[in-house]
Amino acid sequence: MDKTNSRNMILALALTALLLFGWDAGVRYFYPQASKPAPAPVATVAAPNAAAPARPTREGGLTSAADIALEARDLKTALNPAGRVPIAAPGLSGSINLTGGVVDDLVLNHHTATIDRDSGPQRIYSPAGTPAQEYAQFGFLGQGVGAPNAGTVWAAQPGAKLTPQTPVTLTASNSTGQTYTLTYAIDADYMITVKQTAANAGATPVVLKPYALLSRTDKTASVDSFNVHSGPFGTFDGKVSFEPDYSDVADVQVQPNAGRTDWVGFTDIYWMSVLIPDAAGAASDFRSLGNSQFRADLVYGDVTVAPGQQVTRTTRLYAGAKESTVLDKYEDAGVTNFGLAIDWGWFSWFARPIFWLLKALFSAVGNFGLAIMLLTLIVKGIMFPVSQRQFASMAAMKAIQPKMKAIQDRYKDDRPKQQEEIMKLYKQEGVNPLAGCLPIFLQIPVFFALYKTLILAVEMRHQPFVLWIKDLSAPDPAHLLNLFGLLDFTPPSFLAIGVLALLLGITMHFQFKLNPAQLDPVQQQMFAIMPWVMMFIMAPFAAGLLLYWITNNVLTIAQQAYLYSKHPQMKAQADKDAADAKRVKAAKAKA
Repeated sequence: MDKTNSRNMILALALTALLLFGWDAGVRYFYPQASKPAPAPVATVAAPNAAAPARPTREGGLTSAADIALEARDLKTALNPAGRVPIAAPGLSGSINLTGGVVDDLVLNHHTATIDRDSGPQRIYSPAGTPAQEYAQFGFLGQGVGAPNAGTVWAAQPGAKLTPQTPVTLTASNSTGQTYTLTYAIDADYMITVKQTAANAGATPVVLKPYALLSRTDKTASVDSFNVHSGPFGTFDGKVSFEPDYSDVADVQVQPNAGRTDWVGFTDIYWMSVLIPDAAGAASDFRSLGNSQFRADLVYGDVTVAPGQQVTRTTRLYAGAKESTVLDKYEDAGVTNFGLAIDWGWFSWFARPIFWLLKALFSAVGNFGLAIMLLTLIVKGIMFPVSQRQFASMAAMKAIQPKMKAIQDRYKDDRPKQQEEIMKLYKQEGVNPLAGCLPIFLQIPVFFALYKTLILAVEMRHQPFVLWIKDLSAPDPAHLLNLFGLLDFTPPSFLAIGVLALLLGITMHFQFKLNPAQLDPVQQQMFAIMPWVMMFIMAPFAAGLLLYWITNNVLTIAQQAYLYSKHPQMKAQADKDAADAKRVKAAKAKA
């Protein structure tokens, strides 16, 4: 190998090493994993002298063992049924705290806390004062008149229980003749509707300001990265806004939201909590309260309640999983852009149909891994005509190689003229040199759509495939370096080569072997190491994504074998190219 090729090869290897180590650092920064399964990503109050919080994890939740133990202990005390109204619905269970009329105890009945099916339901709300507090509160602010506050003990009917069939009304009164009521209703999914009513039986008009708020901290938020937002968000003037970040709000203390508030709140990757105002409209903002605590406020305009009159504002609270079908149902019912609370990104036009097809396949076969493989087969089948044209283009390119070589020799000292003549040759022969790249470009939206589905769709969370693969949305847990878990250590992400990553490298290697050989030794070397570079790069990604790529490689190998059988001249040319490449390599080595 000559000096130029040696230099290029060394540079390629150096860049490969930089990519591997840089990728590891990037993955650890943007996608850190907790060492233990964490409970729900709910707000947390920092304890005195507490250690610095750990970096957020993919699912969010408490990461400190001390906080997790304290949370379990505090919940036993805070959830005393004597001062609470129970909630029992198909989607949500929990209770309403009569002190303050606060919704501060909610779990998701359809989602488990961890991959263990016996781990209990996922908790998303915890009472104030617990290590993982998150709650919603509704009420009135009075101007010169007494109004309920956080310490007000509301009254409920004996035996009251909030279910889809039985709303619950809480009441509180003051000494000047005003009576306040909060009427809670719940549906079968994750929506709670609250009617806030103030009746004035006094002698003079009173001015009130209805409000609703959400309170949480960022200690238990899921990871916030460049392509997956976690934090404050909402829809304003019909446009979904995935900003600001928690740090942005902390910098300015109060972040008003411009325009009409359609809904506002906080999101994690899988869960969200938002307030939806009634038709009267309300202003909203995000606030930093210090000590890692944040609040989303929804404040209606002042209302004057004359003697003998009453006023009502209706606010809806969505506290639950970001299930696409559920969000779309509420959007169809009039909640603006609610389906876009899932940040599908630039390829949302393609990601959502891919997700719909994936769910349909899952319904048919009952296994998301098999559904991914069938999806790959369908995509490959749709693109098969494109692959046929690619092979025909490759055959045409091979046929005109002697003419191209003659042009290059004739105009070797005049590169512009050489390019001009080659382009004329392409036009005369009807050859498109970029046709071979088309299948790769067409795969990009599919790959990105599936990537978004695997990291965003709660429907993919904790979905098993076979044997050791218990969660297709998480990386392959079977690592070669720790003997598939027999050794008690976790390799760094770029060395966490699992069975799926190894299969990816092997199938890509055989796929490249079927491609026509390159005469350039540097290109040969790059194609030789590319499968193993991709093996390291893809190892930390979701197992479902690797399963898609492996299936795609296997299908591509089968497709190439079939097309070679239909185009024997291509197979003969590929064999000749391989022989020529070996001969060139041997000659250079000898030189």
